[in-house]
Amino acid sequence: MSTNRTVGMDYEKQAAQLLKSHGYRILETNFQCKTGEIDLIAIEDGYLVFVEVKYRAGAQMGEPQEAVDYRKRKKICKTASYYCLLHHIDTDRPCRFDVAACLAGEWKIIRNAFDYIW
Repeated sequence: MSTNRTVGMDYEKQAAQLLKSHGYRILETNFQCKTGEIDLIAIEDGYLVFVEVKYRAGAQMGEPQEAVDYRKRKKICKTASYYCLLHHIDTDRPCRFDVAACLAGEWKIIRNAFDYIW
């Protein structure tokens, strides 16, 4: 019997493979700190990319990316800020927030899914 966390980690591994096949270089998985967690952190096309992975078995609960609501986005942004501070990343470094969404086995990468929230 698999737990939600085990299932989530499996989808995060699948997302990492998909992103790699699209030219992303994965730097870190499951970055955690007291402000929250970021599923994947990568470099793509000169950007430092913070990726949230979402999945749904079917459409009855809506599109997976819809689960990345304002509260979740704000938490991701705070965590990304801490990551940059911790790793001494220059404030001029271009960053973006992507969502890797899986609905019934079909993946979609949503680049620049949302803007930084203070």
